[in-house]
Amino acid sequence: MTTKPAPSGRSDGPHLHAVSPSATERLTLAQAVRDAMRDEMARDPRVVVLGEDVGIDGGVFRATEGLIEQFGPERVIDTPLAESAIIGMSIGMAATGMRPVAEIQFMGFVYPAINQLFAHAARLRNRTRGRLHLPMVVRMPYGGGIHPPEHHSESYEALFLNTPGFKVVVPSNPYDAKGLLIAAIRDEDPVLFLEPKRIYRAFRDQVPTGAYTLPIGEAAVARPGSDVTIISWGAMVRVCLDAAEVLAHRGVAAEVVDLRTLNPFDRPTVIASVVKTGRAVVVHEAPRTNGFGAEVVAQINEHALLQLEAPVQRVAGFDIVFPLAQNEKLYLPTRERVVKAVDTALSF
Repeated sequence: MTTKPAPSGRSDGPHLHAVSPSATERLTLAQAVRDAMRDEMARDPRVVVLGEDVGIDGGVFRATEGLIEQFGPERVIDTPLAESAIIGMSIGMAATGMRPVAEIQFMGFVYPAINQLFAHAARLRNRTRGRLHLPMVVRMPYGGGIHPPEHHSESYEALFLNTPGFKVVVPSNPYDAKGLLIAAIRDEDPVLFLEPKRIYRAFRDQVPTGAYTLPIGEAAVARPGSDVTIISWGAMVRVCLDAAEVLAHRGVAAEVVDLRTLNPFDRPTVIASVVKTGRAVVVHEAPRTNGFGAEVVAQINEHALLQLEAPVQRVAGFDIVFPLAQNEKLYLPTRERVVKAVDTALSF
């Protein structure tokens, strides 16, 4: 049974969609990702999944668990440890009519595939003047929070946001993850789907059992408020919601905007919120310098400067290599840091 989700937008946060309980199940984000791939593979024989250990092992985070048993090794392909080959093969598949969903095991492993992504995947539509599209998805677990070794915790989304030709999607909860991934698989252009591994199994949400899509390019108001706007994406949305709860006990009504999609960027939703509250804080775990938060601040300054009551604050990771496990908590933005930034904006 397929349930149509409630319309997305400012008035309907990601946890407030009206869904019939009989048509939903409680899933983790990892399970929602798996269900999205399973539903699309069942619907469309052109959809294939490929990557390191995605088949027999079900993926390092078990996000592809059970797919090879259902669809076989011709559609769930265990590849060699060769990221450039994974992306190159996906480009060829997409250009010739298939819809590959490629997994890069960790965002920090994508570097060998940068040439394929930047020089070919992002440019083929322009290079062929629209004759060829690349309906491919690249799934990448990203971000910190699981105490792994080096190259397993990067948050370098800004690299891809500075490369025209990609759509970049970052869900913050299971409901959005399934709807956005199905939309990404059906999209005619390359979509980078960044999965915050810190919250793969941190909580469960009610998720429709059937296929549904959420529009790529629309943010959601995860919590309404009137005193300050907190803007974030991915795992940091939950940190911001926790901070908003602390602030609420002090009489501060913080509005939390979950971008969900970094490119396209939903400027109208962000600007409308900032115009309403007059203050803004941007939160992300990527390094502060040249992080996407800087672009969000620039957009606010260009379109809502006269409505600001205080400079826009940023809470971000530091301009260092992501630290190893024992120092990870010192690097990642916390609820306390977000509350402090809000206090700075309110006291200006």
